[in-house]
Amino acid sequence: MSLLKKFATVGGATLISRVFGFTREMMMASALGVGPVADAFNLAFRFPNLFRRLFAEGAFNAAFIPLFARSLEEEGEEGAKRFATEIFSTLFTVLLVVTVAAMVFMPALVKTIIAPGLAACIDDPQTLGQQISCEDRYAITIAFSRIMFPYLACMSLMAMVSGILNAFRRFFAAAAAPTILNFALIGVLAWCWWNGSDQQTIGFLMSWGVLFAGVAQLLMVTVAMRMAGFSVALKRPRWTPALKRLLILAGPAALIGGITQINLFVGQAIASYKPGAVSILQYADRPYQLPLGMVGVAIGVVLLPELARALKAGRAEEAQHTQNRSLEFALFLTVPAAIALYVMPEPIIRLIYERGAFLPETTHQVAAVLGLYALGLPAFVLIKVFSPGYFARENTRVPMIVTGLSAAANTVLSFVLFWFYAEQGIALATTLAGWLNAWLLFEGLRRQGLWHVDMALVKRSVLVILSAGAMGGVVWFLLERLAPYLATGVGALTQGLAILAIVAVAMAVYFGLALATGAADRAMVRNLLKGRRSKRV
Repeated sequence: MSLLKKFATVGGATLISRVFGFTREMMMASALGVGPVADAFNLAFRFPNLFRRLFAEGAFNAAFIPLFARSLEEEGEEGAKRFATEIFSTLFTVLLVVTVAAMVFMPALVKTIIAPGLAACIDDPQTLGQQISCEDRYAITIAFSRIMFPYLACMSLMAMVSGILNAFRRFFAAAAAPTILNFALIGVLAWCWWNGSDQQTIGFLMSWGVLFAGVAQLLMVTVAMRMAGFSVALKRPRWTPALKRLLILAGPAALIGGITQINLFVGQAIASYKPGAVSILQYADRPYQLPLGMVGVAIGVVLLPELARALKAGRAEEAQHTQNRSLEFALFLTVPAAIALYVMPEPIIRLIYERGAFLPETTHQVAAVLGLYALGLPAFVLIKVFSPGYFARENTRVPMIVTGLSAAANTVLSFVLFWFYAEQGIALATTLAGWLNAWLLFEGLRRQGLWHVDMALVKRSVLVILSAGAMGGVVWFLLERLAPYLATGVGALTQGLAILAIVAVAMAVYFGLALATGAADRAMVRNLLKGRRSKRV
C-alpha cells in the first residue's frame, strides 16, 4: 500500500468521525448555546479528552510502536506478547489508581486545574452574572467531571491496543473508533430534544454518553486486535527494562505529540474566568479540527512506522524522501484549508451553529476565534510531520525541550492577551505557540542533519502558497457577491448552497492552479480525489 493511500485510509476514517462530530456540536450548540451548562460540560470533558488526544492521536504510539516492532522482530510474536502484556498490566493498574484518586479529589482538580475561574466566581459571586448560581455551576462541573473521568482510562488502554494494530498496519479500526463517541452523543441529544429535557438533564445524560462511548471504543479495538491474531493478558505488573524504556519515551512523546491539545487546555482553564468563553473556544475548535484531524492525525499515525522501518533497514535516502513527500502532502491540503477558514469563518459558523440557543452575536464571537485558529492550522500539522523524525530514532530530548518552550510561550501569551482580547487573545496565543513549536522542531532536524530539504519540496511549497493565495482572493470576491444569501435569517439550505458553490469554485481554482504551476502532479490529485495509488509517493 502506498504512503498516500495509507494517509487516505486513516484520514478518511478520521474525517468520517469529525463529520459526525460536527453534527454533535451543531446539536449541542442548539440545545445549550454558550450558557453555564455548556461551559460546565466542555470544562469537564476537556480534561479526559486531553488524554484521548494525547494518546489516541499518536503520542503513545510514538513511544510504543518502535519498541513493540523491535520486540516483534527480535523475539517473535511470543516476545511481543510478553512485552505487550507487561505494558498493558502496568497501564491498567496505574489508570485504576489515578481514576480512583481523581474521583475523590475532583473538587480540588476543578478548582485548581480544570477551571480555576470558577473559584473566583465562588469567592465573589458578583463577578460573574449567571442564570444559575456560581455554586451550582461549580457543582455540576464537578459532577460532570466525575462521570466522565473514567473515559481517560478507556482511551489510554485503547491507545495501546491501537498501537498494536498500527504496528501490524491495521489502521482503520483505531481511526474509526472515535465515531462511536459521536454516535452516542448524537443519540443522547436527539432523545433529549424529543423529550424536551432541560439543559442540566442534557448535560448529565451527555456525560454518561461519553463514558458509555469510551467503553464501546475500547471493546471495538480489542475485537479488531483479536481478529488480527494477537491478544494481551492482565497480569501482576512488574518493573522491567522494556517498561522503563517506554516510560522514558512515552512521557515526552505525549507532551510533544499533544502540544495542540495542551495549549487548548491551558487556554480553556484561563477562559473559565469569563462566562461563555470556554464554549466559544470549543465551538471554534470543531471546524478547525476537521482538516487538522484529516491530515495531521493521518500523517502522525502512518509516518512514524514508515520512518522507523526505513531507518532500521538503513535506508536513509528512503526516509528523507518519505519526510519531504509527507511535508508536501501536508502543505498541499492545509494551506488552502487555513486560508479558506480565515477568509470565511462567519458564514461557516452561522451555517453550522446559528439556531436555537446559539444567537447571532455568538456567531461573531466564535467566527473571530476560528479565524485566528486558522492561521495556526499549518503549524500544528507540520508538528505532526516533524515529530516522527525524532521519535523514529528514539530521540525525545530535543522535541521535549521544544515542547516546553512552546508550552511556556503559550501560557504566558494566553495570560497576557486574555485580559486585553478575551477568548481571541487565547486563540492568538495558541497559534503563535504552534508556529514556534513547528519552526524549532524543523530547525532541530535540519541542524542535526536529519532532514535535507530537496528542491522539489521548496518549489512545490512556494507554488502551493501562491495557488492558495489566489484561491483566497476568489473566495473573498465570491463572499462579497453572495453576501445576501449568507446573512442571518436566511434559510440553512440557501446558506449551505451558497457556501457549497464558493467551495466548489475555490477547489476548482486551487487544483487548477496547482496542476498548471506544478504545485502538484496529476497523480497526486487523482489519488486525493479517487483514492488510486500514487506512483510518486
